[in-house]
Amino acid sequence: MVTGSVAAYKAADLARRLMERGLTVKVAMTAAAERFVTPLTFEALTASPVLRAGFPAPGQEPMAHISFSRGARLALVAPATADMLGKMAHGLADDSVSSMLLASGLPMMAAPAMNSQMYAHPAVQANIKTLAQRGVTLLGPASGALACGESGEGKMEDVGAIVDAVMEKLGGDKPMAGLRVLVTAGGCREPIDAVRYIGNRSSGKMGAAVAAEAARRGASVTLVAAHMETHLPQGVAVQRAYTAQQMMEAVRSSFTSCDILVMAAAVTDYKVANPPERKVKKSETARLELEANPDILADIGARKGSRLVVGFAAETDDLLAEGRRKLLAKNMDMVVINDVSRHDIGFGADHNEVTILTRDGRKIEIPRAAKAEVAGAILDQAADILRAGREKAAGAP
Repeated sequence: MVTGSVAAYKAADLARRLMERGLTVKVAMTAAAERFVTPLTFEALTASPVLRAGFPAPGQEPMAHISFSRGARLALVAPATADMLGKMAHGLADDSVSSMLLASGLPMMAAPAMNSQMYAHPAVQANIKTLAQRGVTLLGPASGALACGESGEGKMEDVGAIVDAVMEKLGGDKPMAGLRVLVTAGGCREPIDAVRYIGNRSSGKMGAAVAAEAARRGASVTLVAAHMETHLPQGVAVQRAYTAQQMMEAVRSSFTSCDILVMAAAVTDYKVANPPERKVKKSETARLELEANPDILADIGARKGSRLVVGFAAETDDLLAEGRRKLLAKNMDMVVINDVSRHDIGFGADHNEVTILTRDGRKIEIPRAAKAEVAGAILDQAADILRAGREKAAGAP
């Protein structure tokens, strides 16, 4: 739930980061919150309708305040104003949003945000004490510069800290606990000169989603990140590698200690031979001499041993044939094929639709879904293959 604080703009970032950790997010907004951020912002981010404070119009769901929270596991109020904390403490429900919160029966977390004198007021402190006694988890507030120009306690807790607290609260099974997962993500860029480069349109969203989901499942995750157009996920170790050679070195250094490698990065096939360290002037005659970059998957596939290697094939035609060729040629255990010619699932999209081919001949179709969900399906298959391989090895004479 988003309430009417200046910090409401941070809720958009919070929603996005929670989704990157594999959660489905639905947003409810008070009328005051809509004065700071529009419902359309959250609907675009979450691909889900926003529950608004006004009463339903004729023809709309008359019991949205009841049905909206069904299937949810947690209610998070961020930012939480003094007004909303008071309603929560006293069981007030004077609109659809506060009624939904009261009727949900969900575990609750709240991230207070207000002026420091408001936060210190005895009434607010009494409400916070009441909520804490009822089991509501209070996150913050932090101390720092406030929107009013003053400084003190009342600033909404850091978004990253809220995300971590939510994931910790939800807990659940950790099916990948004890596994070490290495993920590459983003698009490599090869310099032409001091300011220009050869690159591709990869956003890094799919690789980031895989890393976030593996961490949520309890794995120890290292993310080798090239150029990214999305947030780096929380709870993972990050190494930056912007060129193919840098990525090769980073993957080689971490591969020996991992159980699963997921090569989701878009590595440029060619680089400029001997690029100048200065900017080439427009008036100069320029001729680019290209040479092949190292094939990271082929290199790793030749030395993978018992480790599981998952590659991606971003294609525009002959998807299955090209994916199968790469699977065999590079000694992968799994290849994830996606059609990047489609705008709804191509580079930069928030959704994906993939086909997984496995070395033992299976074909798994993953229908169009948010990349966080696709990441879960990919890891499901990878974990099953790794488990089967280890069970077979353990039972071998």
